[in-house]
Amino acid sequence: MTSVRKCLFPAAGYGTRFLPATKSIPKEMLPIVNKPLIQYGVEEALQAGMRDIAIVTGKGKQAIEDLFDRNPVLERAVAGSDKETLLADTNRLIETCTFSYTRQKAMRGLGDAILTGEPLIGDLPFGVVLADDLCIGNEKGEGVLKQMAALFEKHHCSIVAVEEVAPEETHKYGVIAGIEVEPGLYEVREMVEKPAPDEAPSNLAIIGRYILTPDIFELLRRTPPGKGGEVQITDALREQARAGRVLAWRFQGRRFDCGSVPGFVEATNHFYRLRFGNG
Repeated sequence: MTSVRKCLFPAAGYGTRFLPATKSIPKEMLPIVNKPLIQYGVEEALQAGMRDIAIVTGKGKQAIEDLFDRNPVLERAVAGSDKETLLADTNRLIETCTFSYTRQKAMRGLGDAILTGEPLIGDLPFGVVLADDLCIGNEKGEGVLKQMAALFEKHHCSIVAVEEVAPEETHKYGVIAGIEVEPGLYEVREMVEKPAPDEAPSNLAIIGRYILTPDIFELLRRTPPGKGGEVQITDALREQARAGRVLAWRFQGRRFDCGSVPGFVEATNHFYRLRFGNG
């Protein structure tokens, strides 16, 4: 196995919880203060050493490609002003990373979106970031993907990030059960997609960070649609765990569910305070 250099961003969803804004704006482009959600994710991937960014898009997502492209007219307009520095982080990503794109033909679930990205990934391990799960790292400043990449270097198997959720929240997530092999690290024995509280194998819920080995693509091809007629990555990972090994990492840091309005507002307030203080 090589180090993880590629990161896949499934970004084809409609973002219906943010209508009418997402009728014309990709949900991944919604800003937390003044930075789009997907840019936070790409910065996290780059910190983990993943410079090859693969994005699965859909209709109406052109703004994502425009974000990660130079805009000479705009750059000339702000040159020499205090606004010039506002483009510095984005331009650094453009210069440091490579970006490739493909389109998901139909909304058939996260598993199908990941499988759609196979031509961009090839036969290599890769990260996956769901941009509407906005994460901040541990006290050392290590993002969630960087923590997981270090674990992959040691264990060379698929890894999912998990966090504890309230029992009444399990129906929103894939939920794992496993054996703790190191502090915070579990060998997965079972996964259930969106279980009712009385059917959940634990309260450890999978969040939008994965490192996957390339054999996941063949497993996804063989995975029948599950709940809602969608191809679930949880189902493919369950098979991968049974045939080999999948680990779950109770990550160090904090996650904001920016796919929901309350989580989006919470994240906005948090990052505003970080940037401007309590005033």
